[in-house]
Amino acid sequence: VCGTRKQAMAEAQLAASLGYDIALVSLAELKDESVAELLDHSKSIASVLPVMGFYLQPAVGGRLLPYEFWRRFVDIENVVAIKVAPFNRYQTVEVVRAVAESGRAHEVAIYTGNDDNILTDLLTPFDFAGQRIRMAGGLLGQWAVWTKTAVAQLARVKSNCYNVSEGLALASQMTDANAAIFDAANQFRGSIPGIHEILRQQGLLLGRWCLDPHEELSPGQLEEIERVCRSYPTLQDDAFVREHLDEWLR
Repeated sequence: VCGTRKQAMAEAQLAASLGYDIALVSLAELKDESVAELLDHSKSIASVLPVMGFYLQPAVGGRLLPYEFWRRFVDIENVVAIKVAPFNRYQTVEVVRAVAESGRAHEVAIYTGNDDNILTDLLTPFDFAGQRIRMAGGLLGQWAVWTKTAVAQLARVKSNCYNVSEGLALASQMTDANAAIFDAANQFRGSIPGIHEILRQQGLLLGRWCLDPHEELSPGQLEEIERVCRSYPTLQDDAFVREHLDEWLR
């Protein structure tokens, strides 16, 4: 649910009429509003549908949201989850601390959207206010590719099957791979074409075209994608995709 109040309320009401369960609320358009105004905006949407907060990183259009906002946001009764994607450890920890100190950690699920630190977020036990919190899962562009492997990784996290050194080593591999796919070197300009390129290579897409015809891989990005694909074969699910491709594309 995006935009200023009129657009956001219209989108929330449409989503509710179509049977959606939760509205993920983007505050990206509200660049200059105060914390109080942002909270009022969020409460209005929460009156229509349960709300998932969204901390979007400024590099791709988000805005900084202080601890004060998140602490008061979690007090909104119909807030049920938060997607944390500031791509910043300090800001990520602030959101988790806000949930813990609200006393609603058992009611508000936290999902990582930090594609640069997926496994680090999922493996980290956060201790605040006398309780231990873990992230429930992820809502990640990176998981649009190599999804079978991502599902297996999350299952291992939930089963506490990673030792520290193994988990950290895999986390760094995933960060390196994501840097190439998301075009981190160029402020993420090639992130969507990067995802499409992986899917194209697997035969799931015919090309890497985007809605904006000018949106393409950055110079050198394809070479970086090829490098990480060579370097980290265990992150990929190419064999699984080949096995099912004909079935899926019928």
